[in-house]
Amino acid sequence: MPDDPGKTRTLADTLKIHPVLCRILTGRGIDDFDKAKSYFRPRLEELHSPWLMKDMEKAVDRIFAAFREKEKILVFGDYDVDGTTAVATLLDFLRKTYSPDLLDFYIPHRYREGYGVSKAGIDFAAENGFSLIISLDCGIKSADLVAYAGTLDIDFIICDHHLPDTHLPPAIAILNPRQPDCGYPYKDLCGCGVGFKLITALTERLDLPENLPAGYLDLVATAIAADVVPVTGENRILSYFGLRKANENPNHGIRSLADLGGLQTVINMNNLIFTIAPRVNAAGRMDEAGKAVQLFVATGAEEAMSYARSLHSDNTDRKEADSNITEEALAMIENDRDLVGRRSTVLFQPHWHKGVVGIVASRLIEKYYRPTVILTRSGEVLSGSARSVNGFNLYEAIHACREHLLGYGGHYAAAGLTLLPENLLPFSLKFEEIVSAMLGPESLFPEIRIDAEIAFRDISVALYRILCQMEPFGPGNRKPVFIARRVSDSGYSRIVKEQHIRFSLRQDQWQFDGIGFNMAAKFHWVRPGSPLDILFHIDENEWNGQKNLQLKILDLRPAEN
Repeated sequence: MPDDPGKTRTLADTLKIHPVLCRILTGRGIDDFDKAKSYFRPRLEELHSPWLMKDMEKAVDRIFAAFREKEKILVFGDYDVDGTTAVATLLDFLRKTYSPDLLDFYIPHRYREGYGVSKAGIDFAAENGFSLIISLDCGIKSADLVAYAGTLDIDFIICDHHLPDTHLPPAIAILNPRQPDCGYPYKDLCGCGVGFKLITALTERLDLPENLPAGYLDLVATAIAADVVPVTGENRILSYFGLRKANENPNHGIRSLADLGGLQTVINMNNLIFTIAPRVNAAGRMDEAGKAVQLFVATGAEEAMSYARSLHSDNTDRKEADSNITEEALAMIENDRDLVGRRSTVLFQPHWHKGVVGIVASRLIEKYYRPTVILTRSGEVLSGSARSVNGFNLYEAIHACREHLLGYGGHYAAAGLTLLPENLLPFSLKFEEIVSAMLGPESLFPEIRIDAEIAFRDISVALYRILCQMEPFGPGNRKPVFIARRVSDSGYSRIVKEQHIRFSLRQDQWQFDGIGFNMAAKFHWVRPGSPLDILFHIDENEWNGQKNLQLKILDLRPAEN
C-alpha cells in the first residue's frame, strides 16, 4: 500500500506511538483507532457467525439426522497439516458428542491414492457401512467421486477452502467461503478453519459450552501457519488465540512435537511452520499420514509421545532425503552451463524420493531464484512438484504446457504434474519458453518489500515491544522490514562459520550488533568508512541470561553518494 503521510501523522497523533510504527500500520490498512484496537487486541467475539456460511444449516441438519438414525460417519481429510489437523479437530469433537464406535477417519495414501477424495476411500466407507462422509480440506473438485458415492447411498458434506470449479459436486452440503454465492464475509479460511466453523455451529445447535471450540485453536493455528494462508481478519484472531493455547494448554500432540523439536521458548508462528509442521507433513511424505491424526486426538501425553516419536523419525528420514537430493540437484545445475543460463529449472532423476521433490524445488529457488520443477519416476510415468517465485503464475505456465502432460493441478505458487518419460525434453523446452516470455531478467532476483525507513536512534526496547504486539506474523501481516541508510562497520564485523556475517554497525553515535545468514559473499562491502544501506528485522538476542536488541540483516548494498 503506498505511503500516505497524512494518515500516518493522524494515526500517530491518535495512538501516541512512534511515527515509524504508524507508517507500518497505515501500510497495512490500519489507519484509525478502531482498526488499531482490533489489530492489537483481537477478540474471539469478532469472529463471524458460522451460520453466515452457505449450506451450514444443511450440513448441521444432515449431521443431526445421522445422530438420530445412529449412522456411521467417516471423517475424510487430506494428508498434509491442514487436512490432518482438520480431521483431528472434527473427529475429536464428534467423539465428545456422538457414539465413538460409529465414527472413524480416513486419510488417503499420498502415493497410492493421491490428493483429495479417493475412490479407495469411498469404497472403504461402503465396505464398512458408513453412510455419511465429511471431507475436510478436499472434495470441492471431486464431483465425479461424490456422485460415485451417491450410487452407494453415501452422502457427502464437503468442508473445503480451495477454489471451486463451475460444476460443483452433488453433495448434501458444501461449506466453502470461496463459493461465488457464499455470503460468508471472510474468504481466506484454511480447511481446518472451515472445519472449526462447522464445530462452532454444532456447538450452538447442541447447546454445549460456547468455549468448547476454543479447545482446538492450537490445531487451527498450526493449519493456518502451515497452509500459508493470509494472517489477516479471522485468521489473525484464530492464530492469536491458537498460539495462546499452544503455550498455555497445548494439545498433547503439539506439546510432544515441540518437546522433540527442542522448543524451550514461547511458541510462535515460525515454530509452528519450521518445527511442528514439517514433522506432521513428514508422516504423509515418508509413511502414513493417519498417525498424525492419531497424534492430535491422543488423550494422554504418553500416547501422544509415541506417535510424535514416529513422526519425528519420519522427519529425520525426510531431512536426509531432502539434503541428499538437493545436493545432487545443485550439482546437476552447476555442472551444466546450459542449465545455469536458463530462466527456469526442470530436473529429473528416477531414484529421487517423491515425498520431498516439492521441498527440493523450494531449496533450489533459494539458490537459483526461478520457477522450478523437480521430477522423479513413479511407475511408468514421471511425476513431481513445481514451485514458483513472487509474481509468477506457475499454474498458468504449466497449463500452457499441457500438450506434454498426462495431468497437472495446483495454484499460483505451487503445482504437481505427471508426464510420460518421452515428453520430458519437450516439456522442459516449452516450460522454459513460457517462463522466458513471462519473466524478465529483473524478475530472477527475490524482492524484499520495505515497511519503513528508520534511524538507529529510534530503535528501542519500547518500539520492539510494540512490534511484538503485531504478531502473529504471516502472509498479509509480514514481520516488518526496515531500511537504515548510511550505516558503517564499527571495525568488529566478521565472518562466522564461513558463510554468515556477525555485524557490528554504527550510525552516528548509535551502534547495534546483527547477524546476516548466508551473506559472507557480500562481506567485501563491509569496511569501516564505507557507508552501507541495510534491510533488516529488529530481533532480540539472549546470551548468558542477558537480552539485547539485535538486527537480523536481510540484505545490504553500498550506500549511494
